Amino acid sequence: MYSGNQNSQNQTSSDFILVGLFGETKHALLLYTVTFIFFLMALAGNALLIILVHLEPRLHTPMYFFISQLSLMDLMYISVTVPKMLVGQVTGDHTISPSGCGTQMFFYLMLAGAETFLLSAMAYDRYAAICRPLHYPLLMNQRVCECLVSGCWFLGMVDGLLLTPIAMSFPFCHSRKILSFFCEAPALLKLSCYDISLYKMLMYLCCILMLLIPIVVISSSYALILYLIHRINSAKGHKKAFATCSSHMTVVLLFFGATIYTYMLPDSYHTAEQDMMVSAFYTIITPVLNPLIYSFFNKDVTAALRSRIQLGLSLEKVCYVRNLSECGNNSNNEGKEPIPKKYDWMKVALPLALTWYVRALALLLHEHEGASVDSVTREKFVS
Repeated sequence: MYSGNQNSQNQTSSDFILVGLFGETKHALLLYTVTFIFFLMALAGNALLIILVHLEPRLHTPMYFFISQLSLMDLMYISVTVPKMLVGQVTGDHTISPSGCGTQMFFYLMLAGAETFLLSAMAYDRYAAICRPLHYPLLMNQRVCECLVSGCWFLGMVDGLLLTPIAMSFPFCHSRKILSFFCEAPALLKLSCYDISLYKMLMYLCCILMLLIPIVVISSSYALILYLIHRINSAKGHKKAFATCSSHMTVVLLFFGATIYTYMLPDSYHTAEQDMMVSAFYTIITPVLNPLIYSFFNKDVTAALRSRIQLGLSLEKVCYVRNLSECGNNSNNEGKEPIPKKYDWMKVALPLALTWYVRALALLLHEHEGASVDSVTREKFVS
């Protein structure tokens, strides 16, 4: 574990010290191992979802385009904070330079701001799909979707560029130990010996604008959707509409709840330890949950995933991994069933990777009551 004198020879007076997520707890090693597993799950889940949306034609719709952008943001979000914490735990060096701290702060502010607007764009997309189905292809064409996503990234960058330079310009004459596992603005500002009331007011106003506009768009969209659902007499229509919106509403509640708690509530309502746990929730847990929510709650994604796994099983019969680069060459595979030329290396590798991923899960969970694998995969695995 880290002590105050450790690595003091490598630490300059301007460096900050990150206390880490679990501090001096007794089972810190176990908890950091679990965090590393969550980090790998977030990387694998979000990367697979992005690739699946890119490759599967049935997912080439505005809704899944936004979901792939959300996965990209979550992928970057967890990559900005967790690797530094884990490397610090392994090496014992918990220091971070001011430039590294500013970079970390900029990226998480940018990604958090971009995600708030992206969630509002996704809510508008659901409104257009359910309430304006005849105009949907015009309202949400490719150009509109690209403009919305570009606007989300731009506004997120504005948020990061506005708040980060000001926060890093304050003098820090108190202890340089940040009570967090990454350079988060509220935790960093507690070290300043300068009057930061004006900056807190600016941050509060930015949070109001960054949260109020998306909340109004999301609330209005879902109010109109609920009104339409109320007018529908068909139980099947009710179920389909709720199924379409349930995944997005779950993600909205998780993200906005944590953000409002951290940036909108006065300091007297929460402690540093509580802030750290909430920060861990929306920087580590949420990127893990989002792919699971959009996978298990969405029939299109599960169907696309199942088709890719079945494709991987069929390709595995005629393709050895060590000869993957030669699989499309019929002249070098005489006597073997060739893979259709329409599959490029990505379309071959992804189904195989998904197949082996499901098999690994089956090994870990085959005795668990809730574990289940596709019947084709199970038969192949047992054989």
